[in-house]
Amino acid sequence: MEQTISTTPKLFVTSIVENKDELEEKYERSFNTLQNLISGLSEKEAQNALNNAVCKDKNHEEVSLGLLFVILTEPQSAAKSYRDLTLITRDGLTLVLNHLTQLILERYLRLTDTVRTQVLWLVREMIRNAVTNVDNLCWNLMRHAAGGDVSSRNIMLVEALLDIYKENRSWLDKFPVLIASVVYAYLRLIEDHAVPALTQLRHKEVVFVVTLIRERFADCLVIGRDFVRLLQNVARIPEFEQLWRDLLTNPKSLCPTFTGVLQLLQTRTSRRFLQSRLTPDMERKLVFLTSQVRFGYHKRYQEWFQRQYLATPESQSLRCDLIRFIVGVIHPTNELLCSDIIPRWAVIGWLLTTCTSSVAASNAKLALFYDWLFFEADKDNIMNIEPAILVMHHSMRSHPAVTATLLDFLCRIIPNFYPLLADKVRAGIFSSLRQILEKRVLPTLFPLFDNPKLDRELRAMVREAFKEFCLPPTTEGKDDFNSGIHMNTKEEPTEQMLDGQENHTPSNNHLGDSEPTFSDDEEETAAPTLTPIPRSTEDEEDDDDIPLAKVRLKEKPAVAEGKLQESELDIVQQLEGEIRVAVETLHLERDNEAKCQAMERLVQLVIQEEDMDAEVISLLGSCLCTVLKEQLEGKVFPVDVNDETLEDSIGRPLFVMLRNVVQLPEGDPRRHPILSVLAEMSSHQPRVGYLLLYFLKACKLNDGKSSAYCEFCQALDKELESCLLTDLELCQEDDVNLFCWLVPEVYIQFPSVAIGHAQLLHLVVSTVDAAQLQDLVCHILQGRLVMFRSDSFRALLSASLSWETFEQYFLWQLVTAHGIPIDYVLPILPRLEFSSHAEALTSILLMLKQERPTAELLKHLLSREVRPPQDVFVVSALKYWCQEHEEKLGELVANLLSSRYPNTSPNKRKRGGGGANRAGLGAGAGPPSAEQVLGHLDQLRQCCRQNNFHLYSLDSMQRALQQAQSLCTDVQRKKFSDLFALAEVDEVETAAPKPSGGSKVSAAGRGRKGVSSNSSTGGGSKAAAASKSRAATKEVSESSEESSEEEEIVKPRHSKKRKKVNPVGSDSD
Repeated sequence: MEQTISTTPKLFVTSIVENKDELEEKYERSFNTLQNLISGLSEKEAQNALNNAVCKDKNHEEVSLGLLFVILTEPQSAAKSYRDLTLITRDGLTLVLNHLTQLILERYLRLTDTVRTQVLWLVREMIRNAVTNVDNLCWNLMRHAAGGDVSSRNIMLVEALLDIYKENRSWLDKFPVLIASVVYAYLRLIEDHAVPALTQLRHKEVVFVVTLIRERFADCLVIGRDFVRLLQNVARIPEFEQLWRDLLTNPKSLCPTFTGVLQLLQTRTSRRFLQSRLTPDMERKLVFLTSQVRFGYHKRYQEWFQRQYLATPESQSLRCDLIRFIVGVIHPTNELLCSDIIPRWAVIGWLLTTCTSSVAASNAKLALFYDWLFFEADKDNIMNIEPAILVMHHSMRSHPAVTATLLDFLCRIIPNFYPLLADKVRAGIFSSLRQILEKRVLPTLFPLFDNPKLDRELRAMVREAFKEFCLPPTTEGKDDFNSGIHMNTKEEPTEQMLDGQENHTPSNNHLGDSEPTFSDDEEETAAPTLTPIPRSTEDEEDDDDIPLAKVRLKEKPAVAEGKLQESELDIVQQLEGEIRVAVETLHLERDNEAKCQAMERLVQLVIQEEDMDAEVISLLGSCLCTVLKEQLEGKVFPVDVNDETLEDSIGRPLFVMLRNVVQLPEGDPRRHPILSVLAEMSSHQPRVGYLLLYFLKACKLNDGKSSAYCEFCQALDKELESCLLTDLELCQEDDVNLFCWLVPEVYIQFPSVAIGHAQLLHLVVSTVDAAQLQDLVCHILQGRLVMFRSDSFRALLSASLSWETFEQYFLWQLVTAHGIPIDYVLPILPRLEFSSHAEALTSILLMLKQERPTAELLKHLLSREVRPPQDVFVVSALKYWCQEHEEKLGELVANLLSSRYPNTSPNKRKRGGGGANRAGLGAGAGPPSAEQVLGHLDQLRQCCRQNNFHLYSLDSMQRALQQAQSLCTDVQRKKFSDLFALAEVDEVETAAPKPSGGSKVSAAGRGRKGVSSNSSTGGGSKAAAASKSRAATKEVSESSEESSEEEEIVKPRHSKKRKKVNPVGSDSD
């Protein structure tokens, strides 16, 4: 045993003091299990032993992981182990792919060099064998090809992946999303490979990327504006210079639907692309820094990050990737914004101020402002433009040079980014600034744009560029500049970082000892005075120590509390009697239990009030919003979700009111006054709606849940559908985790509204990440969640066609989890465009792959327009079916084609094949026309010229083609002459053996497949085939009768007789 352990190969690089983690031990256990199974056995005996072992689920996993371990650690045994793995797998290598993905995302940096090389070998083999979902593995592996890193290990990975993509170009073309990701990644990497030692690699990258862009430009359009940004960085390379000429002067040569570079610049880049340029390790550390590290404790984390990732000259280009990731991917919740966690603007300021390369600094500023240039409020996100304005705002005091260089850049980018689009750039930047003011990111821009710390020339440039934003505000506006920075109607935490005494008159803004500084807690009591506070030596040291000014969050001062009390009491004074006393008690109490008792008392008073005046309800709602502001705006959803934490989270005064509503029976008139107060509160604080939904799920009450929310919507005088959507949208903005937790309950409690609702489903798929989607799928598989209904499914699919790529893929994951029948999807199939609806068609194609061919499937499939050579959807499905169901497919297609050319009178044929019947069934609902069937068959013929492809050699297909040839128009006969030639050639070939006599003569009419394909089928199999043929004929006939109303209703018997005497379709000679 000890000898076995000592010779076990190593998966990870470990030191002597490190213990093995659970994952490593799991792989070694699987390896030992595998060795025990096959040790001392011959190759055949080993295969039998493995096949017997995998019959059990646990053994299947252990054996699969054991073989994977051998592949990764023993290159000499990799080929044999991979062959064994493909033989024993029961899930198409899904288990292996999942574990490989885990290794790449979580442990890649610890893998030995041998294992890294073998991972690439295994990926190459899986691609060659067309293993499903290996494209996702490539995407994750490509994330480790880091920018700003020219180390030998990184270059080896970059080059190896490039070779894999070049060798398997036809495979790569099947995955539009991966194509776009490859282009995005290598455009970024080419920038780093300008050193002489990497000339050869860079040339390979350039040729490959330019070819990929030119041939698959439509797939690259989804990248959006960052595609243009990366192309700018490599524009001096000759191949890209020519590409830029075409991009600017002849866009149609790249893609018929491409209108010009403005189309790209107005498309926001998906988070997935921005995320893909950071390694998983970088991403984890940045997310930790911006979500867990408190402001003031961040310096050591930043220094550590800089030592590991930003220490070399080449790594300066990585700053752009980091800034784009922070701006476009890290969007903190309002609750996080109000905490003492280091804000995004501070991290970006640190990246800017520590940059040592002028080129990298310029590119970093462009990365920061890039979403400003073509910002549209209805399409873009305020969170993408917020960091830049806050960096300038907060740097003004201690680092005015940072603000000055950013303002200068912003002014100069308008005319210089692209002179022909200068007006568009100006409009985008102006739209950004207006949005900043509307959302109260800053209450006014005057102190920033017209600050005495800026030199005269820059101030003049800013005033000329942004005249409408340089107007002096009112006195209130000046005060607000330092005391009111808001985000989504909530206070942004950094507003408290500025000293409230700062005055923006020239006499108080000069540099020197008299400049205002960040005040300590003791100094806040002197806020009403106008005397500047001298800067201490300690403060100066702190300012120099931290790249941006050392900004400290202050605890809420007693003076502020006093002012808040006065403001509340002004409103409370307007209330009367016991209600006023109850509200005052609720406010003054500090103990949570006492507050809950006060709220309970207030609720009982409201219930007992028979006819409460509308004015009193309005005042009471306003008072409660002020008194309960902390609860309404704070985080409710616990980090660790269990019964205890949920119970604690709803043990607050606000939920006492909600509990009373739910506990009262449905339709009880005592509900109405409380709901009226809640409705009034909702007009001041919209979060009341989703907090009610949260309470309904978190509480242990089973009855009256949905009715309470429905009556709340009635009190608001809104439809349930509208109210539900509005509340969930707000919840999604505030707390994504809470939103995802609420979604299943919403579908359960409000099925009539939620199930099949396109907007709600779009909100879900646009919000969830992979882990949250997994939770939803688990709910669905457990039978606890239903999100689709049959009557609205087609409309839902139609609406989803305009969603983003990843949103559509998430939707199809949910469709797959529900096990939606293919019949629900088929009606929409004919209207889908191959180039525009790739996501839907890809998913439908994978569903068709799981089906056997039937007459109904073929009817919808062949109803698609024939558009070779780009649209290969129908060909792909038919060719796949030919692999296992060739004879069945041939019979179905033959009968469908024969039904398009019945041996009837011209009038009857005209009525059956006309468009009137289709018009009544809707687009794509009727059977395909003869032109469509022949067109798809001809396209299949062109794509399938292998020797082992025998579809057209089948007897049924031969008869159908002969019948179609004899009855089609001259135009069709000429158009499909190559297709009809297959029938003519076979006639000549099958006529030759007839004189040889015997059974061959009698079988000549039925055995063509056996003659042409050399298959060894006996008489019994032929009889079975004939039986199948008759069954298939019946199936297609039924389908045709459904679609051809007049033939079925007018003379069904005559139609059957005509079929029976048809000499071409007869089974006998």
